[in-house]
Amino acid sequence: MKINICLSVITSAIFLLLVGFMPIDNKKTNLGAVDPYIGGMGYLLHPTRPNVQLPNQMIRMHPLRTDYLDDQISFFPLTMISHRRGELFGILPGTGNPESGTWKERQTYDHDLEITRPFYFSTYLIDEEIKAEFTPANRSGFFRFSFPEKMEKRVRMHINQAGHWNIISKNAVSGEEQFFGMKAFVYGEFNQEFQSQVKDETKIIKKTNMPRVEPAAWFKFSKDQGQVVGFKYGISFISVEQAKANLKKEIPDWNFEMVKNSGEQVWTKTLDQIQVKGGTEAQRRSFYTSLYRTYERMVNINEYGSYYSSFDHQVHKTDRDFYVDDWVWDTYLANHPLRMILQPQKESDMLNSYTTIYEQGGWMPQFPVLYMDDPCMNGVHSTIVFLDAWRKGIRGYNTDKAYEGIRKNGTDATLLPWRNGPKCSLDTFYREKGYFPALMPGETETVKEVHDFEKRQSVAVTLGASYDDWALSEMAKELDHKEDYQYFHQQSTNYRNLFRPEKKLMWPKNAKGEWIEIDPKFDGGPGGRDYYDENNGYTYQWQVQEDIHGLIKLMGGREKFSANLDQLFREDLGRTKYQFWAKFADATGMVGQFSMGNEPSFHIPWLYNYSGEPWKTQKRVRFLLDVWFQDNIFGIPGDEDGGGMTAFVVFSSMGFYPVTPGLPLYNIGSPVFAETKIKLTNGKTFTITAHNYAKANKYIQSAKLNGQQLNRPWFTHSDLLGGATIELEMGPLPNKKWGSTVEAAPPSGIE
Repeated sequence: MKINICLSVITSAIFLLLVGFMPIDNKKTNLGAVDPYIGGMGYLLHPTRPNVQLPNQMIRMHPLRTDYLDDQISFFPLTMISHRRGELFGILPGTGNPESGTWKERQTYDHDLEITRPFYFSTYLIDEEIKAEFTPANRSGFFRFSFPEKMEKRVRMHINQAGHWNIISKNAVSGEEQFFGMKAFVYGEFNQEFQSQVKDETKIIKKTNMPRVEPAAWFKFSKDQGQVVGFKYGISFISVEQAKANLKKEIPDWNFEMVKNSGEQVWTKTLDQIQVKGGTEAQRRSFYTSLYRTYERMVNINEYGSYYSSFDHQVHKTDRDFYVDDWVWDTYLANHPLRMILQPQKESDMLNSYTTIYEQGGWMPQFPVLYMDDPCMNGVHSTIVFLDAWRKGIRGYNTDKAYEGIRKNGTDATLLPWRNGPKCSLDTFYREKGYFPALMPGETETVKEVHDFEKRQSVAVTLGASYDDWALSEMAKELDHKEDYQYFHQQSTNYRNLFRPEKKLMWPKNAKGEWIEIDPKFDGGPGGRDYYDENNGYTYQWQVQEDIHGLIKLMGGREKFSANLDQLFREDLGRTKYQFWAKFADATGMVGQFSMGNEPSFHIPWLYNYSGEPWKTQKRVRFLLDVWFQDNIFGIPGDEDGGGMTAFVVFSSMGFYPVTPGLPLYNIGSPVFAETKIKLTNGKTFTITAHNYAKANKYIQSAKLNGQQLNRPWFTHSDLLGGATIELEMGPLPNKKWGSTVEAAPPSGIE
């Protein structure tokens, strides 16, 4: 009888534990379709991270581990510095002595006992038998640790960089962490009184094998205070007092479920803005997970009327949201355009933030992360974002000041990759000769400003600058700056200077104007950076979004253009995969020489719409979605870049895409859903319906726009804002006549 009673108690305890790990969403809802683990194992580069946060808000938490295959957690960060740029503060529960115990370094967990939702996280630390939970607010967070009975309850908190901890009371603590020239502050409270110890700990960093001192605070809780230790905290970049105020405003009591439920409601409303019907469960999971990821960045760091800016190192008072953390080389292509549809006011606030950063720091930023403008990659593509927003009716910022900033970048800033500041001799050469000069193989670099690793990227810089100059010229025209328009319009055609007709590729020239003989598949050092950037010449063959019809003409007409596109997807690597990826690690998701895993490729499969073969766009895009964006841990082919890549999935799955940001129009592809509805903030609804929908019926037979025949593979932003309905009649075989005429092709930026 005793045995049966014991078994019953044990069974009940196991059941209660497992109930705590059961899914908390109905999988039929849009929010329930989100799986943050998709892409959690990178093919070669960074995996996605299962971030728990509210849309575009400061607090972003994911357990610190290598990737999904790693079964140990180092700690739980209180927030992130920036996308993939490190963590601020850390917390980890345990039961052992601070000088020993299984939890001193890393904690083992079980994947199957872990739940991650956009608004809630829980995991089970097996060695310590502790359930850890987290839910976020905007500028604060809430952890809950359920300890085993009759065991010591301890929590360790540490600082990743320089900083210190202060014990405020018997249940409150504050901390300060210094990073990259600025500070973060935390104020936190436990739901139980503690005994504390603050000390420095030395850890060996595996990547560098170098020691690092981490200021740590240890907290011990009495066994008779209950098994659940709660910790709620506020983060600030202004002061500890502001961190405390943020916490008191957002999480005034100890109701964990209320904070979690509030986050669930926010995400439900956000994801319900797009409703889809049809498609497979896997396609819905990939779609809504991608949509969730597009809300990781930018993040609002206004702390209820004030924010700290690293661009002038001042605290500013304003009621308007202030956003940072944008990698515009990645996000101008699809993430910003998607936000212009879904959240135009938020996009306006972000562009206002860009303009404010220019006023504070003297340059229109390239990668405005939390702690500085970090000039990664090449090009100043915020110019394109401003033009795109302007033409889509998104204003609400100081237009004259914004134009002043983007013009200064066009006239005074260097074009060198990964460099900020004034122009150098290579920039003067570019403006005079119309291309960025490359070095001959083996030639020693003589310009000291050139980055040691990133090199000149001569072709990529020329093509990127041409697009930026086109956007600047068009913005000048919009604002009636006639001389600027004429000058930058002429500069926008510089890409033509590097087109080599017999090769049908964009090719590097030296300072004498001579072609440099290279293998465009493989030469140029790591990532092809002497001439290109992260991708080879076959990707940069198509980097002329602003003048696609001009590129068609350079290639000898529509038929040859389409033939070149076909060959791109069929051209072999010319060597083993091992050799190729040892040099081009970013060029993942390869189909022939097409790289799905890197942003410069996004628009390429849509280019058939311009050459009279829209059916090939329908075929290619559907194939790429099916192959490279599946609903599993390998479901992202390259660096996802915090919404930069998944915005492509959202657009392409809906069946349209903004090939040329700066032109307010969208190319039509092949939707993966029978119906997509977008609830617009103006109260209207945009609808795409695929009649005769089936997975095999991916080809458009005919189309209607608001009931009228649509014989072209594109529509305008005005159509979308007006709440248009697009009806596509689908079939299993291509209709090669639909959208095939010259008149049906989408407009190009330079006509």
